[in-house]
Amino acid sequence: MADNSYDVIIIGSGPGGYVTAIRSAQLGFKTAIVEREHLGGICLNWGCIPTKALLRSAEVMDYASHIGNYGLTLDGTVKADVTAVVDRSRKVSARLNGGVGMLMKKNKIDVIWGEAKLAGKGKVSVGKPSKKAMEPQHPAPKATKGEGDYTAKHIIVATGARPRALPGIEPDGKLIWTYFEAMVPQTMPRKLVVMGSGAIGIEFASFYNSMGVDVTVVELMDQVMPVEDEEISKLARKQLEKHGLTILTGAKVTKVDKKSDSVVAHVEDKDGKTTPIEADRLISAVGVQGNIENLGLEALGIKTDRGCVVIDGYGRTNVEGIYAIGDVAGPPMLAHKAEHEGVICIEKIAGIPGVHAMDKSLIPGCTYCHPQVASVGLTEKAAKAEGRDIRVGRFPFAANGKAIALGEDQGLIKTIFDKKTGQLVGAHMVGAEVTELIQGFVVAMNLETTEEELMHTVFPHPTLSEMMKESVLDAYGRVLNS
Repeated sequence: MADNSYDVIIIGSGPGGYVTAIRSAQLGFKTAIVEREHLGGICLNWGCIPTKALLRSAEVMDYASHIGNYGLTLDGTVKADVTAVVDRSRKVSARLNGGVGMLMKKNKIDVIWGEAKLAGKGKVSVGKPSKKAMEPQHPAPKATKGEGDYTAKHIIVATGARPRALPGIEPDGKLIWTYFEAMVPQTMPRKLVVMGSGAIGIEFASFYNSMGVDVTVVELMDQVMPVEDEEISKLARKQLEKHGLTILTGAKVTKVDKKSDSVVAHVEDKDGKTTPIEADRLISAVGVQGNIENLGLEALGIKTDRGCVVIDGYGRTNVEGIYAIGDVAGPPMLAHKAEHEGVICIEKIAGIPGVHAMDKSLIPGCTYCHPQVASVGLTEKAAKAEGRDIRVGRFPFAANGKAIALGEDQGLIKTIFDKKTGQLVGAHMVGAEVTELIQGFVVAMNLETTEEELMHTVFPHPTLSEMMKESVLDAYGRVLNS
């Protein structure tokens, strides 16, 4: 086999790309991964991981601000050192970036450093790396190879996504930020407008609010975090507002006036009334769009739809030998979806028996604001819209001993069952550490667990997880502690 010839080439080294490359190597394929900017992609370098580091600093800040609630005294004033907070976040990211490089080396995966383009069926042309890769925040990966022409029987596109921009309110990197700028502020703004209340918007709103910034969130839909269950959303909003956030739903930013070091956002409500809001900065968090440009997709006739590559349940495009996974292949645009989608794709290529197509209804979603929100499956509204006869169980944090002991007694666990079959079709949570609890229900749904099996499962005491069982019991009129 020629030196530049591979069984599998993966374009993009985000969570989907690098995990797929590892699984590909495990299956015996000669594998290469092409990266134009930084190993680990947006998630590791500018998304999932560094934002959680920022939010951890915010969480500690919150605890310190209310330390008296725990019977403790702190001499002096707790202040946020924005430079140190950002530096910690970047170091966390850099550590994991290096870890991905080690995984590539360990699994004998070639890293091709540069920007890839499909040059024909089974052909990839790699040019120079992105200019962004030369910036200090983007350490260049240790590459095995660089510019040149490469061939592979199977080419997997995993190029991820970027922030979506609204016409007339395009981010400029100074006054109007995307998550890139919001993650590395040089100074803390005094007042901030966040446009959009999806996971990205509400997480940054929560972070800056905890850092003492006056934050206003503007959401077009009638509820904050629109994809979540309506009841959970209302409880989350109540706690976010109690924490100091201003939330405007059923509203939109129609235009932004820029000043020398501030902006004026013109916010229109559902009745058509417009109110100007002056702030130091505005974060645009109105979603993301797939990176499908300049890849050579059109020349090969690869179908796209609304900015994403069209695939089947196994990552296959309409062109033989070309596949797509992760954000570039459409929603939900989540790292864990990309990883599993990539494993399914490469195992199908390898001909492993029993590989199942992706079931998107079993993909959990997590929002790491304060309080946290997590969910999987159908909302109550969606279940009813499907014509299901359902049972709904609820259990409040205020009735859980561990939550009370933690000083985190505000929240709710909600479960939704099909009344006819006992199938768990949805689970929704708001409160402390629910992003760690949701996996229990994800496992249960994947195993097609019924209410009977969940009710006979022994949960440890005292834990927050006990609320999960109590919520199931409540759906069947058997709740014990509420």
